[in-house]
Amino acid sequence: MNIGSLFLRNNIFLAPMAGITDLPFRLLARSFGSSLCFTEMVSANGLVRRTHKSYEYLASSPDDSPLGVQLFGADPDMLSEAAVIVTELGAALIDINAGCPVKKVVKTGAGAALMRDPAAFASVIKSVRRATSLPLTAKIRAGWGHDELNALEIAKIAEDCGADALSLHPRTVKQGFSGASDWGLISRAKQHVGIPVIGSGDIRKPEDAMSLMRQTGCDGVMIGRGALGNPWIFKGITALISNTATVTPPSATEREEVIRRHLEMTVQLYGEKMGIKIFRKHLLWYTKGLRGGSVFRQAAVSVDDISQLLEMVHAYLQSLANRDSDA
Repeated sequence: MNIGSLFLRNNIFLAPMAGITDLPFRLLARSFGSSLCFTEMVSANGLVRRTHKSYEYLASSPDDSPLGVQLFGADPDMLSEAAVIVTELGAALIDINAGCPVKKVVKTGAGAALMRDPAAFASVIKSVRRATSLPLTAKIRAGWGHDELNALEIAKIAEDCGADALSLHPRTVKQGFSGASDWGLISRAKQHVGIPVIGSGDIRKPEDAMSLMRQTGCDGVMIGRGALGNPWIFKGITALISNTATVTPPSATEREEVIRRHLEMTVQLYGEKMGIKIFRKHLLWYTKGLRGGSVFRQAAVSVDDISQLLEMVHAYLQSLANRDSDA
């Protein structure tokens, strides 16, 4: 798949997620088959003003490529300056966040607030387009509410103002992440614009991604919450697309290996104390739904030594493997 001048080996992408898609998570997703991964959303104001936290979100490595950087903001000039910065820092693609429903983002006029002001959205896309030759995309929602469904209008504006592709999460801002995604809207968007449309929403297993592509004709899929504790979803989707393997759940041993790798990368990036603290939410997702998972998590949450935590993970998952073998 191509987005502008960027050639991608497949059409399966990791969505930008605040507090989630840092360097370790992206590297893990790539190892399972995601061809394009995005940073957490990065404040354009923070980049221009050189705040340390904003630049931390851009931490990358040679293996973290191609990298999409998602910017958020409301000021076209500030966003264009930020686009120049991330272009110079080696980004492969720039994405404009026009879908974040979080109040502290929306109240500044950024994120999903841009969908309520099509003229402001157009100014942002035009300004960033003039500032960089990198592929440019926008991530949008269905609209503000069911009485303000303007995704098709915003999609056309994005195309007309120079965006190379569009990703659509077909829930409204008022829905947040509740209720069902309207996949039919993705299909209508695909018919409405000539640029690639990337669909997302309610992709919890590989079969969901295949259904989304078949039903909507979208050009690619973007996996968000379906990848939490489940990087295997990328491998499963690529296997179904190529029809090369049977999709099976990871064994306890495979789960332990991935947890270990993810934890070690996180500690390497942030240091042991902070790395373990950051990783706890991932450990919850990796063990969610597993037998005895809540008891394990209650014990693991107080551990701040990586060796001890890895020993606990091994003992817990080995006990599950032993039970399965005895069944």
